[in-house]
Amino acid sequence: MVSDSPGSATALASTPDDAPSFLSLHAVRIFVRDLDRSLRFYLDQLGFRLVIDTRVQSGERWVAVSPPDGSAILTLVAPQPRSAEHKLIGRATQVVLITGDVAGRFQEWSRKGVRFVSAPRLRRIKYEPGPAATPSSPRLLGEEAPVWGGVFARFRDLDGNSFSLVSFDEVTHAAEAARRAAAEKHEAERRAAHELAIARQVQTRLFPQSMPALRSLDYAGTCLPARAVGGDYYDFLSLGPGRLGLVVGDVMGKGMAAALLMANLQANLRSRVAFAADEPDRLLESVNHLFCENSPESAFASLFFADYHDATGGLRYVNCGHLAALLVRRDGTVERLAATSTVLGLFPQWECSVGESRLEPDDVLALYTDGVTEAFDAAGEEFGEQRLLEGLRRHRDRPPEALLASLLDEVRSFSPHEQHDDVTLIVARRRGLR
Repeated sequence: MVSDSPGSATALASTPDDAPSFLSLHAVRIFVRDLDRSLRFYLDQLGFRLVIDTRVQSGERWVAVSPPDGSAILTLVAPQPRSAEHKLIGRATQVVLITGDVAGRFQEWSRKGVRFVSAPRLRRIKYEPGPAATPSSPRLLGEEAPVWGGVFARFRDLDGNSFSLVSFDEVTHAAEAARRAAAEKHEAERRAAHELAIARQVQTRLFPQSMPALRSLDYAGTCLPARAVGGDYYDFLSLGPGRLGLVVGDVMGKGMAAALLMANLQANLRSRVAFAADEPDRLLESVNHLFCENSPESAFASLFFADYHDATGGLRYVNCGHLAALLVRRDGTVERLAATSTVLGLFPQWECSVGESRLEPDDVLALYTDGVTEAFDAAGEEFGEQRLLEGLRRHRDRPPEALLASLLDEVRSFSPHEQHDDVTLIVARRRGLR
């Protein structure tokens, strides 16, 4: 339905493309004498569909129908005799129905007994485009004004309520095209949001679902994507009895593309661990080879891989172009576990060296991505490594989960605005002497 005069009802309101704030037509009331009789007219003679036929809490019957496209609802109301609403039965409803074939609809409905006030005829209205005049409330002008119009007819229902039936003219074609485009956009956005929600669920399952138990190490990790999905990666890998792999990675880019590359990197690493867990350099060379084969030429990732030995506290690591891990000693001094190779994915011929360190009782190890240190405040200052170190020293006596939460709270407090990069962090502390 669409309006062709002031006060008319319209059903060309766009399908909502902004769900929290959309505005659309719900229903137009049509006053009738007998609900059952009128319902049969709209369903059988006009081909409308039934929307609802029920009784509300007050006991009154609520009947609503809509045209086949479901663009609006007509609520049929049987008012009490001698009421103000009863006097409105048989009025000109100002409701306009649009069809692509007025003549065809006229013939079909006439055969079904619908009473037409006039046969289809061409209606032409002069109007001035702009805020002061629209197709729904035209300003009548002289012959120089633009013209719009279409085939037009009027009919009545069983109670004499009159309706307009018009064809698609240039203006209504444009309005209908806009409505359909908005509906298609809304549906595409709905599907994209649904698919993104599924992608986030899948990615969440890619992060560690279990944590191998160790006698000497307490540890925890988290990843907070800047978008629904992200390119950061962390993992806890069982490398054999008394050995744990601690992994943090950062894939180039953000969003869905980065998430797919992250899943690829994780699959490559996990698939090769069983074959080269004892040799971190050979393991990462194999991972780089697979990542180069399975990723676009320009894709790359930084990654920190550490092999922790439960019995000794020994740590062997390969830092593939990643930020230096921070090893905060019991006395507050810091050892930085810097890069031992370049990033993964750019060079098919790739080599790395293995670094070694050791966690003493009460030492704390932190692996992180640049979303932590490059979070910035309103003045554009970065959170930085120094603030991260201060937080590690300040909260070092807390359990890893609490230490992790405290560090993230400090990052959020420093950078309370919208998150611009994925934030990933692992903290591990070797248990103190008993």
